[in-house]
Amino acid sequence: MADWDKKIQDRLKQTGNLPRHIAIIMDGNGRWARKRGLPRVAGHREGINSVRDVVEACGQLGIEVLTLYTFSIENWKRPKEEVSYLMTLLVRTIKREIKDLQKNNVQLFLIGHLEDLPDTTRKSLEEGIELTKNNTGLKLVLALSYGGRREILDAVQSIAKDVSAGKVTPQQIDEKLFSNYLYTAGLPDPDLLIRTSGELRVSNFLLWQMAYSEMYITDVYWPDFRRKELYDAIQVYQKRERRFGLVSEQLHPPLSKVHTHNG
Repeated sequence: MADWDKKIQDRLKQTGNLPRHIAIIMDGNGRWARKRGLPRVAGHREGINSVRDVVEACGQLGIEVLTLYTFSIENWKRPKEEVSYLMTLLVRTIKREIKDLQKNNVQLFLIGHLEDLPDTTRKSLEEGIELTKNNTGLKLVLALSYGGRREILDAVQSIAKDVSAGKVTPQQIDEKLFSNYLYTAGLPDPDLLIRTSGELRVSNFLLWQMAYSEMYITDVYWPDFRRKELYDAIQVYQKRERRFGLVSEQLHPPLSKVHTHNG
């Protein structure tokens, strides 16, 4: 690890208030390539290097969960050649990176409609999950063939089935129970959402889970987004006050109103 890198990581850790869960919308691969006169697939290839660097940095910082919006349900509408390349790239990447995931104690998770994926792609990903299932460090969640509305509908349908079967009563349905029916059950909600390429939308990503996420938008295209840019986003996050509907005075009452006991 370079000296500058260690210094920044140490400063972030000392500041405290690191996000437990970071979610990233990795956008701008195509525009990165077009700007350089390259085919779109070149942007996807270079984007893998960004994934590698960000995953490693999150693990070193002690981030608990990193969720990457890898391929949305809507992405199936892209040209067949590009979709085919992306599926092949996923297989190559998992096979190439699995040793590093193991070495860095990263546990791989997948969310989305995985049955939509080609058999070869799905099997490679499932093998990666199996190989890393006992790791205890960073949880790396890949959202594949994922859609936030679809996830919510799936949860509603599952709850309806359990109500019909008498396993759940309507009166038991609250936010906690509902969250347990989502793909992300058992994981904390994202504290920080990062979107690259400057677009100002959430693109059907983790709609329920992001109710109180802090958003960080950068004009940097994903293939140029590395650990330095990640640190910038975390530093901004650390300066924000997360009120969850309260006012600042409730979080930081004046000292005159704080009752102390002298024993």
